[in-house]
Amino acid sequence: MARTCLVLFFSLFFPVYLFAQGHTTVSAAAPRLVVGLVVENMHPDYIERYWEKFGEEGFRRLFSGGFICANHHVNNLVQRPTIGMASLFTGTTPSRHGIVNDSWIDRLKNKETDCIVDENYKAVGSDSKMGARSASKLMTSTLGDRLKLVTKGRARIFSLAMNDYAAIFSAGHSADGAYWLDDKSGNMISSTYYMSMYPTWATEFNKFKLADKYLGSTWTTLKEKISYTESVENVSLKENGFLGKYNTFPYDLVQLKKEAGGSYAFLRSTPFANTYLKDFALQLIPKEQLGYDYIPDLLTVVFSSMDKDNGNFGPFSVEMQDTYLRLDREIAELLKYLESGFGTENVLFFLTSTSSVSYNAEYLKVQYKLNTGIFNPESSISLLKSFLNIKFGEGDWVEKFSNQQLYLNHTLIAKKKVDLHEMQAETARFLNQFEGVAYAKAAFEIESDNFLGGPLASFQNNFHIKRSGDVMIRYEDGWIPREKYKSIDYTDNDQVPLVWYGAGVKKGTTLRKTDVTDVVPTICALLGIVPPNSATGSVIEEILPKTVR
Repeated sequence: MARTCLVLFFSLFFPVYLFAQGHTTVSAAAPRLVVGLVVENMHPDYIERYWEKFGEEGFRRLFSGGFICANHHVNNLVQRPTIGMASLFTGTTPSRHGIVNDSWIDRLKNKETDCIVDENYKAVGSDSKMGARSASKLMTSTLGDRLKLVTKGRARIFSLAMNDYAAIFSAGHSADGAYWLDDKSGNMISSTYYMSMYPTWATEFNKFKLADKYLGSTWTTLKEKISYTESVENVSLKENGFLGKYNTFPYDLVQLKKEAGGSYAFLRSTPFANTYLKDFALQLIPKEQLGYDYIPDLLTVVFSSMDKDNGNFGPFSVEMQDTYLRLDREIAELLKYLESGFGTENVLFFLTSTSSVSYNAEYLKVQYKLNTGIFNPESSISLLKSFLNIKFGEGDWVEKFSNQQLYLNHTLIAKKKVDLHEMQAETARFLNQFEGVAYAKAAFEIESDNFLGGPLASFQNNFHIKRSGDVMIRYEDGWIPREKYKSIDYTDNDQVPLVWYGAGVKKGTTLRKTDVTDVVPTICALLGIVPPNSATGSVIEEILPKTVR
């Protein structure tokens, strides 16, 4: 009560956009709640393509009444959701926040290190090992961390997602809670990194066993399948489908979960994962009293878009369209709840993605004669190993290749007294010969050169001297890596949607190119605070009220 009265006093007797020295206090006109709606693997084409099938209160409400950044990009060399999520909520590039991949070789410890796994912590909400997670490897502050600092810890920061990394990187270091799906129990869980005890309300929520409910059903199309004219039939796309063999509606989720090994992880590949998250959000908001006073709180909800199975169906599929028609309803329900409860002027919404998807390379080549192709990393690295053996002598010179980053065996290189820079250069030179590889750059070149503004700038933005590989590669546009026995989640498309809605945001559109790192500085400007020190993005000034430009 005292907190509310104090803030109300300042809001009544001080100018609307009053800042303390250094902009370290929140503006009195700031929204009471910032809500980030992040949809993983979302191609911006989906909004226009499915527009006529959407209802009036979900995507249409946001894009008809909000401010659209129509030329928004995730300008990372390596287009991984982990990297994109870290960039979105820190406002900077991997070269600073340090999340250069899902995992990397830690040269000091001489072992592979996961970006979030942390054995110093354990699960709350279950006894699963999936709780051994933290944001300790994220090297910079997030939006939530900044809000905590300027409000002296009074802002409430929460995130929820199907995937652990999404919840953790959107929450940051000092959040009050980050929740994700436990594959073992089907519960929403967290880590002792964020809380010592699991909240009673969340325990009660898990007792409903909603994961069992949703996976105990059959997935049929929301509308008549014949009406999905915006999609392409499976026979044309040659889709693999679930488990490499099921690609036709309806889908018996009970049987599919069983064939997938019984893990609740399968829920992420269905549209009902988004329903589950919406249900959890509608419980969390009142129980944690988000937006209940005049100190801004932050809630991030990270929806999944077919998750890892988007590659088995693809962006043209009926399955993808049905997922988005259903997601439209979940977003509509969440918007209605928040707007009716707090008023549109008191909630700032932003909807975006941290990764996009690529169209089927073979389909584009046959249907539209585009210059696309398939690159096989497995055979290419095998040839590289043979080359290095001939050039430098027999040895296991390649330690790891993953997501466009190649790590050489530094221990062996030192033992055989081979010049590291020479091997890096020879490796890059060899990989540059392959069709489908646009650039291969050695680490010492990236470290010493300045690629600002050119086609190689993304190499420098994605390079961290302690974590990145010895050689990094970029594929040609339209080329997709694919191995015979291993699924590779890759996209060559860096364009994603971004729309702002609510609290002082006027309807409009900008075609100016904006970047994922611009979101945090823009939110901070709307809140009347400076962004985290490490943020390198720019404020999207077009959406700001004229009084603060």
